[in-house]
Amino acid sequence: MSSLPDPATGLVLGEDGLARPVWAATDPLLREYYDTEWGVPVRDERGLYERICLEGFQSGLSWATILRKRPAFRAAFADFDPDAVAGFGPADVDRLLGDAGIVRHRGKIEAAVGNARATVALRAEGGLTELVWSFRPARTPRPRTAEEVPTRSPESEALSRALRAHGFRFVGPTTMHALMEAVGIVDTHLLGSHRRGSSGVWPEAPEGA
Repeated sequence: MSSLPDPATGLVLGEDGLARPVWAATDPLLREYYDTEWGVPVRDERGLYERICLEGFQSGLSWATILRKRPAFRAAFADFDPDAVAGFGPADVDRLLGDAGIVRHRGKIEAAVGNARATVALRAEGGLTELVWSFRPARTPRPRTAEEVPTRSPESEALSRALRAHGFRFVGPTTMHALMEAVGIVDTHLLGSHRRGSSGVWPEAPEGA
């Protein structure tokens, strides 16, 4: 069993002796995601396209819900192959609206198709990976508590504007900040977490830096 959260930091010390934030401390799926995936750099087109779509589907829902549905999302959206999804038409949207394994929201489904087309079009301008990673800030947050973790930033606002200009949807500043956290562009692991600095993008600075 996990211990109670540290009142000073909000971190929970697991039975394995490792400190995690509350959101990743109890649900086994979220814990595995936190330990192995969240904050690990994603630099391939398909991986970023998938994450943008899933962050959009998550809007208004819990991330645990999206993680549990991710296998069904991958099956429904051709493993998030942008070329394949870009070819989806109205019949595919209707098919997906009938798929109980995913989030059946017409606007989000149509956005995922449109975002695939935008991803393909971006290749002529350097590609999705180059665009998204160009918004990496000069410094990353160093939160000690969950309350200190930002939910948006000037960079996430700029990324949102840039993606919208290229035809992407469901890419608001808060959603894009969550994306930047998830794919390693910023490191918002709490300072006492066992995952802090693990991405290799942001080696942990000495105390006081």
